[in-house]
Amino acid sequence: MQSRSLLPFIVAIVGLIIVVLIALSGLPRSSAAEQASDVPAWLRAHVGEGEGQIAPVVLQRARALYLQKSSEGAVKNPCYFAMDATRPGGFTRRFYVICEADQTFRAVPSGHGSGRNVAGANFSNGIQCAKNFSNAMDSKLTTGGPYVTDETVTRFKGYYRSGSGKYVAFNRSFVQFDGEGDTANARPRAIGGHPAAVLRVACLRKDADSPYANKDGYVPFGTLVDYAAGRSNGCTSWSQSDAAKIIPMMKEPAALYIYPESRDIDAVAQAVKVGRSPSRAGAYWNASCLRQIGAPKFWPKEKLEPILVKWKEAQPKLPARPLPICKGQ
Repeated sequence: MQSRSLLPFIVAIVGLIIVVLIALSGLPRSSAAEQASDVPAWLRAHVGEGEGQIAPVVLQRARALYLQKSSEGAVKNPCYFAMDATRPGGFTRRFYVICEADQTFRAVPSGHGSGRNVAGANFSNGIQCAKNFSNAMDSKLTTGGPYVTDETVTRFKGYYRSGSGKYVAFNRSFVQFDGEGDTANARPRAIGGHPAAVLRVACLRKDADSPYANKDGYVPFGTLVDYAAGRSNGCTSWSQSDAAKIIPMMKEPAALYIYPESRDIDAVAQAVKVGRSPSRAGAYWNASCLRQIGAPKFWPKEKLEPILVKWKEAQPKLPARPLPICKGQ
């Protein structure tokens, strides 16, 4: 009789624990339950903090976003994407392509925002580990949170000479991201995904037969710079070979989750401040990068944008100069 009388009490306690755990996860209840029970075995094999693996919280949130956006009809793409910006940059694999329908998981390198060092604030990032994050205009910093990929725009940038001596037209594709919350200003910030390559245009070369020639028969010509092992301007950048595979997969709008969010950054910074391990405080950060940066920082746009506006106003206004005509090209 005594055990029966305790049963409702035990059930209530268990239910309360489940509710608390769901609340702490930051996910809707249904999504948290699905994350716990529905992650297939083949995908669980890729979960972890080792090279090429995805951290549990990153998968949990990416998958919850995918399930939410799919149920709302906002995305129909069978694949979803994630990035862990707490991991080292360079050639460390930290951008994830997950397609549950055909049971494929792929991890590739990606860049993080370089930031700036301006009068009034130094929020620059090293190549290997990101310390600073922000959603401020012109900050050149990464912002973690939920996104949905949108249109892809491909633009001609100019010609460069390949290693074999051939003139090659460089067309770079850019996938626009749309966000919500801290990432809601992704479109005005021109935040998206693109190959980690840029053409440094030096001059105008005569090529009247080119479909890209201007009315006078000239095309931009310069040097192609590949920065796949470096940083970005706040966008998500991939090597040219990886971008050639990923960007077509985003032709259909897809869910994309980038970790960490501002709440994660604040939680880790607070844990470090009081001398606690982030994991013991229920937070996650890549251990090797945390040792390198000390503590991360999120710069909200309300704080950083006034500094950037003042800095830009102080910059000298240089007159625009037309490109010279190429010589010997």
